Amino acid sequence: MLEREVTFFSEGARLTGILRSPDIVSGRIPAIVQGPGWLGLKDAKLYLPYHEALTAAGYHVLIFDYRGFGDSEGDRGIILPQLQLEDLINAVTYLTTREDVDVDNIGTFGSGGTGGGNAVLLAATDRRVRVAVSQVPVADGEDWLHRMRREYEWYELLERIDADRRQRVLTGAGEMVHPREEIMVPTPERRATNVKSDVDDRIPSSVPLRCAEAIMQYRPIDVVHLVAPSALMIIGVEDDATTPTDHAIRLYDKALGPKKLVMQRHTTHYAAYKQYGDEVIPQIVDWFGSHFDGGSVDVRSAPAGELIQTLVTTEAGHA
Repeated sequence: MLEREVTFFSEGARLTGILRSPDIVSGRIPAIVQGPGWLGLKDAKLYLPYHEALTAAGYHVLIFDYRGFGDSEGDRGIILPQLQLEDLINAVTYLTTREDVDVDNIGTFGSGGTGGGNAVLLAATDRRVRVAVSQVPVADGEDWLHRMRREYEWYELLERIDADRRQRVLTGAGEMVHPREEIMVPTPERRATNVKSDVDDRIPSSVPLRCAEAIMQYRPIDVVHLVAPSALMIIGVEDDATTPTDHAIRLYDKALGPKKLVMQRHTTHYAAYKQYGDEVIPQIVDWFGSHFDGGSVDVRSAPAGELIQTLVTTEAGHA
């Protein structure tokens, strides 16, 4: 797998990305764009097994830091989904400028909370994206933040957001909070896991509280039906305490197809990446391979029937 640092501009800000490609590229080949997951960065080791498999299958993968994160320009620590979607659209446009990209076969992959949700938003917004894979996505930002909290904590957050809104218009400055402790509330598993330890110390530790308000307005569920006729694969985790399982199911149910749902059982949000990687990653590669069919001649057929696959462990006591 070849790796090259690339840069492009998104609404005036220079973004830095990594373009991963097959060892030998002949002519134009399909390309997949990925924005990192919630508080993620482009060089997270978590994504490498996916990219190695996708490049081995003959695809480019472009992953980049959003505005204000990592090596990209922009206001530090601003988490606004509408800006991230602009960055993703501009990343697609950057791919169309390259001589080694098949512009009729561009896909998107997103993993982890808003990473998974952003893949849905991009595919629903940008018709140049023909295939999407959304792993453990958030479908409804307000519901996501609500379910992390006990009920009195939820109302306390709403009161803080309302007070912050008034403070900003009167003083020009708002409250700053820790994004992982005060916007997303980490589960005990998140506090214990080292799955993102290589990037955790490089994410912002202080962001405006108004970012929580923006996440509450984040609703991929409202536009998932617009992904069609592009193909959408949703990957969830049963009994997921980090990104609710029903978010993945609701996205799948509302999508029009072609679509596929893979539900990972007897695991947890963070453990599933490694536990089921050998089974899930080939399915991701196959999904792109089955639906990268663009070209100068557009041939369409009726989408296949609904596909649902459940992954189970072979440990004693499990079906």
